[in-house]
Amino acid sequence: MATTRTAHTVWNGDLMTGAGNTTLDSSGLGNFDVTWKARAEAAEGKTSPEELIAAAHSACFSMAFSNALAQAGHTAEEINTKADVTFQPGTGITGSHLTLVGRVPGISADDFQRLAEEAKTGCPVSAALTGIEITLDATLAS
Repeated sequence: MATTRTAHTVWNGDLMTGAGNTTLDSSGLGNFDVTWKARAEAAEGKTSPEELIAAAHSACFSMAFSNALAQAGHTAEEINTKADVTFQPGTGITGSHLTLVGRVPGISADDFQRLAEEAKTGCPVSAALTGIEITLDATLAS
């Protein structure tokens, strides 16, 4: 069964000097101030669409990798994924770089890399981001 998650943003003013507030409606976990300056310059306590995409990508990849591991008979002690989403003013979002550090007992380095690459491709957020370059650095920690 399909699910739908909802967030909304209220924006006031023009792009450069205005400000908005994004609310996570489905979860009720909070609301976040957004500004152009946070998007194109310094965050200064505010967020941006790219940071929200980075959060979604890191969470989705971690879930996909956890599932790939389970299907291969492994359980991670820890999966730590960072996503760096790059925004170029005038161009848009140009890439997402995933950095994975995982502790997975009993897995070979080759299997770890292969499953990480499969998760990068199989993650639904990666699929939604096919218009940009997605890169991955995966490290098997001991």
